[in-house]
Amino acid sequence: MEIFLFRDYFAGGDRMKINYKMILAYDGSRYYGWEHQPNTDLTIQGKVESVLQKMTGEETIEVIGAGRTDAGVHAKGMVCNAVMDTPMKPDEIRDYMNRYFPDDICVREVRVASDRFHSRYNALGKTYCYTCYVGDLKPVFNRRYVYVCERMPDIERMKRAAQDLIGTHDYASFCANPKMKKSTVRKVDRIDISRNGDYLNFTFHGTGFLQHMVRILTGTLLEIGWGDRDPGSIPDLIDAKKRALAGFTAPAKGLCLMKVDYHLD
Repeated sequence: MEIFLFRDYFAGGDRMKINYKMILAYDGSRYYGWEHQPNTDLTIQGKVESVLQKMTGEETIEVIGAGRTDAGVHAKGMVCNAVMDTPMKPDEIRDYMNRYFPDDICVREVRVASDRFHSRYNALGKTYCYTCYVGDLKPVFNRRYVYVCERMPDIERMKRAAQDLIGTHDYASFCANPKMKKSTVRKVDRIDISRNGDYLNFTFHGTGFLQHMVRILTGTLLEIGWGDRDPGSIPDLIDAKKRALAGFTAPAKGLCLMKVDYHLD
């Protein structure tokens, strides 16, 4: 169990500073992603910090997220942490936050963490799910969370191609940032493609993902499923390291961060 309390000394005497780990769910439809953005307060990080500052009375609180979901991307299991001084118990913190959050953000869990716990640096892996709608009728009530495919892709073709995407590779061809200075090598150890009624799910698990990487992987696999690309073209595409050669970037609304892995989970 992640429990470690540490003290921060103030002029008025000893006060307890505790590192809290939080698991969030949110509908990213109206937000500009997780991270702070200039000229807008519509970010998930900004909303979380605002509520915690109100709760503690502190002028600034830094909330560290496990990743940076893009504008319009959703989450069921985003992990973040913040160091705070509050007399509230974890469940009380959770209830307070949910009381003041807008209806499209929810704290699922709050727990005390080690003072060394860092939601981004300690993350071992992430699971994302991209959902497409392949039914005949409009998905009226789920339209904000799915990409509507005009054609039904061939699932077996996509599964064959996905096998070549699994492993440790340089995924520069699937990165939206052409000025990426850090390594674009990542490990993807699982890609599952399955149909559940009118919904087609692409589930990706890996140690980390580049900007728009899951959405570009999905777009590329869909083009293969539609017959616009050959299933055997993936190795050459990886070797090319050119974004322009990969498939389209699937819309943000179909993507959801499902889970972040840590040693003690």
